[in-house]
Amino acid sequence: MRDGRIAEIGAHLKAAADEDVLDVPNAIVAPGFIDMHVHLRQPGYSQKETIESGTQAAVRGGFTAVACMPNTNPALDDPSVINALMQRVAREATCRVHPIAAMTLGREGFTPCDFASLAKVGAVAFSDDGDTVENAAVMREAALLARDIAGAFISHCEPEESIVARDLQIAGQSGKTWHVAHVSTAAALELIRQARSREVEVTCEVTPHHLHFTRDLLGELGGAARVNPPLRSEDDVAALRRAVRDGTIDAFASDHAPHTAEEKDRSVCDAAPGFSGLEVAVGAYAAALPDLPLTRFVEMLSTNPARILGIRGGSLATGELADITIFADREWTVDPTRFASMGKCTPFAGRRLPRKVLATIVEGLAQYRTDDLAA
Repeated sequence: MRDGRIAEIGAHLKAAADEDVLDVPNAIVAPGFIDMHVHLRQPGYSQKETIESGTQAAVRGGFTAVACMPNTNPALDDPSVINALMQRVAREATCRVHPIAAMTLGREGFTPCDFASLAKVGAVAFSDDGDTVENAAVMREAALLARDIAGAFISHCEPEESIVARDLQIAGQSGKTWHVAHVSTAAALELIRQARSREVEVTCEVTPHHLHFTRDLLGELGGAARVNPPLRSEDDVAALRRAVRDGTIDAFASDHAPHTAEEKDRSVCDAAPGFSGLEVAVGAYAAALPDLPLTRFVEMLSTNPARILGIRGGSLATGELADITIFADREWTVDPTRFASMGKCTPFAGRRLPRKVLATIVEGLAQYRTDDLAA
């Protein structure tokens, strides 16, 4: 790597006198991982997470880039808000941050945003994540307004099947590119397959927790296991795993949603939904799908998120940005007290995971490396 880009690939490369060399035997060197569904909480909720802490969590988790959701205060519904966010990112972030703008003003579900102006300042997609746009007429109007603007619409679906069906119908009618966030049921997967058979341009993602846990975890962990969409049945988990293998699901995404300890230490009904995911995601995906080929694993974490968001990344070709994730099949135990994220709640606490991130390189700079690279 030189000047922030990949300069050469091959065996027996000759290092320049001032070049750092990472010795990583038995490891995989991959294009930088991209998490396309992350809540960094700023502006407005810095008691939960900050740009600094969230991006530090990202690089520890192997992510060279994240896409941040707009359910902030104020919402990411105006160019001035996104510009202010990106100024903070420039000062404090340790990885790339791509903003996802709101679909409606204030994320209130009534008035579509000015999509062209939001795209102009860097919005890579549009979503009212955290809330569903309940009014179908508003959603249809928004889709038509944004049809020719780069950046997919990302559905946050509650109740899942009915909103997925509605949104994919609107996608087909409008021609707008669509993405379904955190798909969690077998029925929703079937709706996506049917839409693709009608040539609707739709992609979807799955989270580590929906690939692992069922609703039974609520009885064990209480409010700490509350998440939206909720944990489902064993049949749904099995269907999600099959859908990763058969290509129905396009991307892995953590839905990193940190909260304060007080917000999670409540009953199932009262606890804030979601938990931290950036620092466990890579190991959790490998644990859920131990037979997944490495090429598919990297596609799901890097190549496909870059393609869906329309951003640079997902490639190790010479001349590309030197965003690189190095990982290995090494077991480790999840200890949330050591998270960089301010959110310490995760259903993976204390679990052994089979795959570990060793180093994360962003534009040629090692923003994270373990102390035991060559172990």
